[in-house]
Amino acid sequence: MPELPEVEAARRAIEEHCIGKKIKKAIIADDSKVIDGVSPPDFVAALVGKTIVSALRKGKNLWLQLDSPPFPSFQFGMAGAVYIKGVAVTKYKRSAVNDSDEWPSKYSKFFVQLDDGLELSFTDKRRFAKVRLLEDPASKPPISELGPDALLEPMTVDELHGSLSKKKVAIKALLLDQSFVSGIGNWIADEVLYQARIHPLQIASSLSRESSATLHNCIKEVIEKAVEVGADSSQFPNSWIFHSREKKSKKTFIDGKEIDFIVAGGRTTAYVPGLQKLNGNQAGKAVGKPKARTSKKKRDGDDDDNDNNEDGGSEPATEEEKIARKAKSKRELRPKSPGKKPLAKRKSKASDTDSEEDEVAATADDDDDDHDHGGDQKKKPRRVTSRKQVMVGKAPKKLVNNQNTNKPRKKVK
Repeated sequence: MPELPEVEAARRAIEEHCIGKKIKKAIIADDSKVIDGVSPPDFVAALVGKTIVSALRKGKNLWLQLDSPPFPSFQFGMAGAVYIKGVAVTKYKRSAVNDSDEWPSKYSKFFVQLDDGLELSFTDKRRFAKVRLLEDPASKPPISELGPDALLEPMTVDELHGSLSKKKVAIKALLLDQSFVSGIGNWIADEVLYQARIHPLQIASSLSRESSATLHNCIKEVIEKAVEVGADSSQFPNSWIFHSREKKSKKTFIDGKEIDFIVAGGRTTAYVPGLQKLNGNQAGKAVGKPKARTSKKKRDGDDDDNDNNEDGGSEPATEEEKIARKAKSKRELRPKSPGKKPLAKRKSKASDTDSEEDEVAATADDDDDDHDHGGDQKKKPRRVTSRKQVMVGKAPKKLVNNQNTNKPRKKVK
């Protein structure tokens, strides 16, 4: 998913090719999940005739400053991407769309044509991005709630160490917390911790000033290098764990040392146990493993390294991550139904006064499981009738062992 370097690459492309040009035409998708708080006609009316003055960014958010407000802002979510027709803009993992046969793409949410004929599009394949029209984007959430930008507003070593010393949370989770520092996502967090030789579950407050200084330097070097090469991962140094972390095979190595995968900050996390060790009171403690690794086929259709939460930390940073987390839980992590027993063999603990609605609902839930796990046809809920309902209007009869006998039963005196 896009992190600071990818969004910065998009900002620089807009700055180089679109500044000073007037918007001649606009098309806004009729998608209220992505286009937030404004109707497409109103959005179009606010854009046409305006000149793009600058492109600004904070963290993973980008906005265009026009010659008069309101301004369009873009929260990239999991797969948001900027395209400029005829211009090579970095395409990052799972955001790329095929525009060779269609322009603008069917995934386009925001499209403008400029007065010189240049065309700009913001696409989102997975619909977790947010496109807004705001009077002052920097003063409104989510941008107003972000911590200092990791590239533009770096902390000093003393500031970083002072902040870490107050946080009794795992360092990986803290780095993903956009209110602490903005722009660092999952792959950057893994990279800087690997480079700094810090275990992702090490409690932030336990880091020495020396470790804080090393971490500070690694954040600076990793982000500046990624931005320098336009977020083109093929140009990342070979010494980076980035190139190995996505393989997720049982045996993955970097420089001869095995990479392991755990859950940290709610995210699948790659680290090297031989180099990144828990220190102090945490030394020797066991670390959590991911519950399950999905197949390559499933991973290819998912977000960055099969993660649950975009911005990490102890809670999702934005609403779309919460939605994604729930969707993923239902799609991949829910255990398969063990299968239904034949009706005649079911043992019910419910009393005769249990409602029929409860039993039908339970059957419907089973059918949902079958459908979710690839059943060819959706099974119809079976109507289960309670014993009491069968006997309504009939006199109680003494049950006999042989139900097929034709002999009349003796009357009980």
